[in-house]
Amino acid sequence: MRRRPEQVASLLLRAEGWVTAASLADSLGVTPRSVRSYISQLNARSAPRTAVESGPQGYRAERAVLARLRAESESATPQDRVHTLVRELLGADAGVDIHRTASLRHVSEATVESDVARVRDLIAGSGLKLQRSGSRVMLVGDELAQRRLVSQLAHQEMDAGFADIASLRRTVGLKSIDPGAFSPFKQDLTTGLGEQGYYVNELAVSDVILHVAIAADRVTQGRALTGSHVDPTPAQQRVAELLDELTLRHFGTRVGLGDVHHLASLILTRAVIPKGEDLEVGLDPHIESVVRRAVQHAAEEYLVDIYHDDFLRRLSLHVQNLVHRAKEQAWSRNPLTRSLKAAYPMVFEVAVSIASEVGHHLQLSIGDDEIAYIAMHVGGRLERNRRSETVLTATIVCPGYYELHELLRSRIDRSLGASVEVTAVETEMSPDWGALTTDLVLTTVEPPVPDERTVLLPPFLTEADTERIAAAAARRRRARRLARLRAELEHYFDPHAFVRPLQAMSEPEVIRALGAPLIELGVIDADYIDRAIAREAMSSTAFTDALAVPHALKMTAGRTALSVGVAESSLRWGENRVQFVVLVAFSEEDREAFQTIFEQLVEVFNERDSVQRLLRRGTNFTDFLDELTALIDG
Repeated sequence: MRRRPEQVASLLLRAEGWVTAASLADSLGVTPRSVRSYISQLNARSAPRTAVESGPQGYRAERAVLARLRAESESATPQDRVHTLVRELLGADAGVDIHRTASLRHVSEATVESDVARVRDLIAGSGLKLQRSGSRVMLVGDELAQRRLVSQLAHQEMDAGFADIASLRRTVGLKSIDPGAFSPFKQDLTTGLGEQGYYVNELAVSDVILHVAIAADRVTQGRALTGSHVDPTPAQQRVAELLDELTLRHFGTRVGLGDVHHLASLILTRAVIPKGEDLEVGLDPHIESVVRRAVQHAAEEYLVDIYHDDFLRRLSLHVQNLVHRAKEQAWSRNPLTRSLKAAYPMVFEVAVSIASEVGHHLQLSIGDDEIAYIAMHVGGRLERNRRSETVLTATIVCPGYYELHELLRSRIDRSLGASVEVTAVETEMSPDWGALTTDLVLTTVEPPVPDERTVLLPPFLTEADTERIAAAAARRRRARRLARLRAELEHYFDPHAFVRPLQAMSEPEVIRALGAPLIELGVIDADYIDRAIAREAMSSTAFTDALAVPHALKMTAGRTALSVGVAESSLRWGENRVQFVVLVAFSEEDREAFQTIFEQLVEVFNERDSVQRLLRRGTNFTDFLDELTALIDG
C-alpha cells in the first residue's frame, strides 16, 4: 500500500462516520480528484470486498475490511523496507550485504542504499552506528541501545495506526513470542502489581509489556543484558521477582538479572503509581521544588486551581520518573495525546507551561506524549473543581396537587443532580414567566412563549424526559460558552490582521507573517514572536485537523488581539495539516479571557462542516467574522 492511500485509510478509520473528499484532500494537502484515486486503489486491493464505501455524504470505512487490508500490507512503503532492513541488521552479527539484499527483495541496489541512509538517520543520537566495509553494512552498539531501536520501530507503527499485536509482532521481529501470550501476561502483571500496592497506568503498561516481550525474544537469541546495571531497592526486587515468574510462565523464557532489573525499573518509572504513602518512594527535594514553582506559575498565569499538596506530590513523583526515563532515553508513549489536544486544549496548554518550566530547570526536552501525561494529571485535578462551573440552575413550574412538584423535583435531583440544580419551584398555574431567570425552566404547564430555556414535561418523568432535559442543558451550556466567545472576539479581531491567502511557509515563517500586522498595531513586539516560535517548537499548536493557534507562553501583549491566516490549500503544521492559523496575543489584563477564547475557538474549528463553511464564505475579513459569529450563534 502506498503512503497516500495508507494515510487515507488511517483518516477514515479514525473518523466516526462519513468524511467528504474535500476534507480528506485538506488533511493530505492534495486535490479531491487525488483522493478519489486513492479510494479506488484501496478498493481494488480489497476486491471483491469493498474497503471504502462511497455515497452522497462522501466516504466511510468498512472497518473490518479496511483494517485487514492495512494489516496485510507488506513491504510497500519506504518505512516498511527500512523496518525490514533494521530487523535484519539487528539479527546479523556479521551485518548484511547490499548486493544480496537487493537481489532477495527484487529491488535495485540504489534502493537498498537509500534505505541504509534512512536507517542511519533513524539511529542518529541513539548510541548505535552503521559500519561499512565494501558492500557489507553492520549495526554496532550495545544491547540496551538495540532494544530501544526495536521499541522505536514499534512506536512508529503505532503512530501510523498499527496497534494490533500481530502487526507489532511482525514489525519488531518477535519470532519466539506467541501473540496469544500478551493478554494473559498483562492480566497477571496488573494483578500482581496491584497486590504489591500500585495503581497501574493502563496507557503505559502495554508499552512496558512490549519491552518485556522484546527482552524475552532477544534472550532466546543469546542477546541478554549482561549483569545488572542497577542496585535494586526492595520495591524493585519484588517487581523483578514477579517479572521473572511471569516471563517464564507466559513467554517460556527465563531472563537474567540484567533484564529483570532493567524491566522492573521501567515498570516503576512508567507504568505504576503508589497507592499509599507507606511505600518507599523518596521524592528528590530539588525535583519537588522545581515542580512546585512550575505549578504555581501555571496556576497564576492561567487562573486555574491546581496548587494542592496531593496534586503536587503525584506530579512530582511523575516528573521524578520522567527524569529516570530521560536518562535512559526511554520515553513513554501516550496513545491519547492527539485526542487530549483536540478535546482539552486549555488543559494541554497548562501542561505545556508546566513542562516548559520543568524542562528548563531540569535540562530536559519534554515531548508531546510526556506533556500529555502531565495534562492528564492537570485534567484530573481540575475535574474536581469543574462541577460548580458547569452546573446549570433550573426552575420547576408544576401546579400544586398533592406532592407532584416534590416528586418531580426529587426525580430531577436524582437523575441530573450532577449537572442541573433546582433553585426554585413555582406551583402557580400562571407564574410570572418573565421573572424566571434561571438557566432552564422545567415546566408541566405550556408557557405562553416557549424559548430555548424551556423544557415541557409530563408530571411523571420517564427516562426519555430526563434525556431531553440533559440535552437542553448541554445546549444551554454550549450557548453560554459561545456567547462569551462572541463578545470577546468582537473586541480582539482587527481587519488589518487578516491574511488570505496564507502562503505555504514553515511554521516560524507563518508566525512571523501573522505577527507583522500586530507589531504594526503596537500590540506586540518582536520578542513576543520569538517566544511564540519557541513555544511552537516545544509542542505543536495544531489542536484540530484544521486549526493551529500559535502563541507565547507568557501573556505580555499590550492588549489582546488575534491575527488570522487562511490557506487555500492546507499547510503542514507539525505532524498535521491545517488551513486556519490564528496567532493569539494575550495581555496580562485579559487572563480570564484566555480560557474562553482558546477552548471555544478550538471547539468551533473542531467541526468539519464549520471549517468548510468558513473556507467557502469567509473570503474577506468582514465575511469571515460574520460567518464565524453565525457559527457561534448556532
